[in-house]
Amino acid sequence: MGRYRTPTVLAAASLLLTALCAGQAPAAAPPGRVDIDPVTAEQLDDAITAAMRKAAIPGVGVGLWIDGEDPYVRAFGTADKATGIPVKTDMHTRIGSVTKTFTVTGVLQLVDEGKVRLDAPISTYLGGVPGGDKITVRQLADMRSGLYNYTEDPRWTAAFKADPHRSWTPQELLDIAFRHPANFAAGTRWEYSNTNTVLLGLLVEKAGGQPLHTYLQQHVFEPAGLDATSLPTGAEIASPYVHGYTNFTPNGATVDASTWNPSWGWAAGAMISTMDDLHSWVPTLVTGKLPDGDRLLEPGTQAQRLRMLPTGHADVGYGLGIAELDGWIGHNGELPGYETVAVRLPQARATMVIVVNSDVDGKFGSLSSLIANTVTKIATPDHVWELPQAAQPNTVPEPSTPPTPAPTPS
Repeated sequence: MGRYRTPTVLAAASLLLTALCAGQAPAAAPPGRVDIDPVTAEQLDDAITAAMRKAAIPGVGVGLWIDGEDPYVRAFGTADKATGIPVKTDMHTRIGSVTKTFTVTGVLQLVDEGKVRLDAPISTYLGGVPGGDKITVRQLADMRSGLYNYTEDPRWTAAFKADPHRSWTPQELLDIAFRHPANFAAGTRWEYSNTNTVLLGLLVEKAGGQPLHTYLQQHVFEPAGLDATSLPTGAEIASPYVHGYTNFTPNGATVDASTWNPSWGWAAGAMISTMDDLHSWVPTLVTGKLPDGDRLLEPGTQAQRLRMLPTGHADVGYGLGIAELDGWIGHNGELPGYETVAVRLPQARATMVIVVNSDVDGKFGSLSSLIANTVTKIATPDHVWELPQAAQPNTVPEPSTPPTPAPTPS
C-alpha cells in the first residue's frame, strides 16, 4: 500500500519471520474473533522487541483494537536518538502513502456531489496530461493509468538526495513524470504510481474550489474527528513528534529526516497524523461511515471504492485509493525516515496501526511490514500480513551503504 523509498500497495521484502515469541502460543481464537489476553499481549511484546533488535529499529508504535475488547496499544524504543526521548502513542508522525486514502476520499466526495465522474477522462477536468482523453479518474484512483511514476526518475532521485529540504510544486512533479512515455495503455494492468494521486490532488482543488490542504481539513479531517491530522504546506510537523531516521542519503549515512520537506509527495504522501487519529480513521475509511453515524460517502460510492481488482500479486487487491492484503483493508505508507500501516480486518472487527521511525533497509526490507507480519502471525494467524517483494516495486533506488546500527530498543 504505497511506500516512497520503495512505494506501492503494501510494504514488503523478505517477511520470513518464524515465531519470535517465547513460550507456548495460546489456543487459536474462534473464527472472526481476536483475543488480546495477557498471554497474547506478552507474546506480542516479546516478538516486537525481538524484531526491533534484529532490524535495529529505533522506535515502534503498535495498536491493535478489537471492537468491544481491551486494546493492545504499545510504544517501544526511542523517538529521538539525540535525546533518548521514548516513543509515545500520541506523537505525530509522517504517514507517507496513507495520504492517498484521504486524497481519494476527497475525489469520491466530489463524485457524490456530482462535480466529478469516475469514468470521465481526466482531460475533462485537467489539461496537459499526455493521453488524458483516454485515462479516467477511476484509473488514476485504482493505479491503472499507465502514467510514469515520477519518483522512479533518476534525475528526481539525484535532486532529492542533493537537497531533501527543497520545496516541490505539483506541476514540477508532473513535468518529471510527463517527460517519460506511458508504461502501458490505460486500464490494461495495475502499476503503482504516485503521479496518479498528484493528479487527483489537483482534481480535488479544481472541482472542490479550495487548496487541497483546506479541502481535506474541512471535508474530511473535521467530520471524521481527526484533530491531529494535517497536510502540511511545507516541512512543518507538530509537536510532539517522532524523529525519523533514513540512510537515503548521497553517502548512505543514517540521518534524522524529520525536517525534510515532504512536498515531493504532496497528495500522494505528505500528510502527518498520530496513532490515535489513524485508529479513528481506518474504520471510517473502510465502512464509509463517520464516528457519529453519518456517512462520509454514499453507500454506492463506498462500494465502488472497495471493489478490489487484481494487481497481479497473490492475495493483493487494489480499489480506489485503498488496498486489501489477505483480508486486511487500508493502506500503508513509507517515505524517508517513516513507515506506517493503517488497516482493518472486518471479519475480526480489528483495526491495526503501526508506526516505525526508520526506513533504514538492511536485509529486512520494509520495517513496518516486518512489524505487521510479527503482530499478525500471533494475533490473526489466519490473516497474516505478508507481501511478495515483487508487489513492492522500487521507486527510489536502495542505498548501497550498509545501515548504521541503532541503539537496542528498551
